Amino acid sequence: MGPPDAVHAVGARLVDSLGRMSPRLLLADPHAASDALTFAGRTRALGDGAVRLRASAGVLVMTSAPLAPRGLFDRTPTVLAMRMLQADPELECDLLVDASALDREDASSSALILPDSAVSAPWAGVSPPRGSWEAHGGLAASVLASRAQFGIAAVADAMPVDPGEDIVREVRAAIWGEPDDALGGLPLGAAFAAFALGFIGGEEAARVLINGPWTRVTLDRGHVVVRGPVRVGMTDVRSTGSR
Repeated sequence: MGPPDAVHAVGARLVDSLGRMSPRLLLADPHAASDALTFAGRTRALGDGAVRLRASAGVLVMTSAPLAPRGLFDRTPTVLAMRMLQADPELECDLLVDASALDREDASSSALILPDSAVSAPWAGVSPPRGSWEAHGGLAASVLASRAQFGIAAVADAMPVDPGEDIVREVRAAIWGEPDDALGGLPLGAAFAAFALGFIGGEEAARVLINGPWTRVTLDRGHVVVRGPVRVGMTDVRSTGSR
C-alpha cells in the first residue's frame, strides 16, 4: 500500500478535515531544513521529481526514485535514494510531494513550507524493509563514482539526435538496468543514483546490505536501495497431495 491519504502529527494535524495540508513541516534546526531542500533540489531532475516524507521518533526519512519503471514493459530498475534527517520529536507523517514545491521562509527557519496537496507515484506503494538487513560486503566510493560516470557517458553516446521520450527511456533502461560486475551485480543505476544525489564524497567504503529482494548501499550522506533482480521464467516444479 502507498502513503495514507490522511497525514497526522502528534499534537497537531498536518491534514485538516477538508484534506488540506498544513503549510509547515518542522525539522530539528535550520541546518536540517537546508539539508532537506538540498536533497529535494537534486531529485527534481531525476525520475518523476517526487519525494516521500516519512517522520517518526525524531527522524525524517526523505525518499525519491531516481530510476523507476513507468509501465508493464519498462525495464528500468527500481532504484530509490534515501536521506535521513533530524526532525521535531513529536512529528509523525507520511506523504508524497513534488520536490520542486518544497521551500522555507528564510535561511534561519527550521520549517519546510509544504505544497497545498500531495502527489502520487507507483514506486511509493512498495517500501523497502526497515530492519533485518544483513551485511554483504562493501564498495569503494571511487568505484561508484567511476561506474556512474561511465554510465552517463554511455547514455550520451547511445542517444540519437532529437530522441522522443520513449527512446530516451529505452536507452536509459538498457544502460542503468544492466547488472555491473564492478558493483557486485547491482544495476549500474545504483551508482548513478549515489552520484547524482551527491552521496559520494571522500574515500569512504560504502556498506552493502541485503534483505530478501532488496539491496541497500549505505554511504555517510545517504542510502541507495535497489529492488531486484526480478526472477523470470518458470519456478521449480513442486509436488502436491499425498505421496
